[in-house]
Amino acid sequence: MIERHLAVTILARATVWLGAMALAAGAAAAGIGETAPAFALPTASGDTVALDKLRGRVVYVDFWASWCAPCRRSFPWMNEMQQKYGPRGFTIVGINVDKRRADAERFLQHTPAAFTVVYDEAGASPAAYAVKGMPSSYLIDAQGKVVEAENGFHEDRKAALEERIRSLLAGR
Repeated sequence: MIERHLAVTILARATVWLGAMALAAGAAAAGIGETAPAFALPTASGDTVALDKLRGRVVYVDFWASWCAPCRRSFPWMNEMQQKYGPRGFTIVGINVDKRRADAERFLQHTPAAFTVVYDEAGASPAAYAVKGMPSSYLIDAQGKVVEAENGFHEDRKAALEERIRSLLAGR
């Protein structure tokens, strides 16, 4: 009887917690045309990168994890985009969501990033963006609005994304 009561109590609390998390994530989700949720996260060197400090630039926010196979395929493309368009006002911020930074560091030894990498072990930023899988990316215009959102990395979308980046840079 006590075990059944305990199980029901735990289940009820978990349901309330999950419902609250879903409401919080939905309320702050990064929808197309909406202002991108703010973040201020540390780099490996301890500097802080804050989205609001990048206003005026076109920003590509990419959520990734060390265990994510498609992330390994997306990094070379992001490196190319950062190199090609960075001088024109484009910034890529890769937000790592691993619970242990050592896992991310091992990933980066094999798959280097030529763009800014920040760390969110607590998972606040993916919750704010309502990230559903890895990788997930958000293209943000110079005014801070989300203009594209992608789940996964799709080889067949690279050219269209690059064209959208060029268009946003031309309209800054």
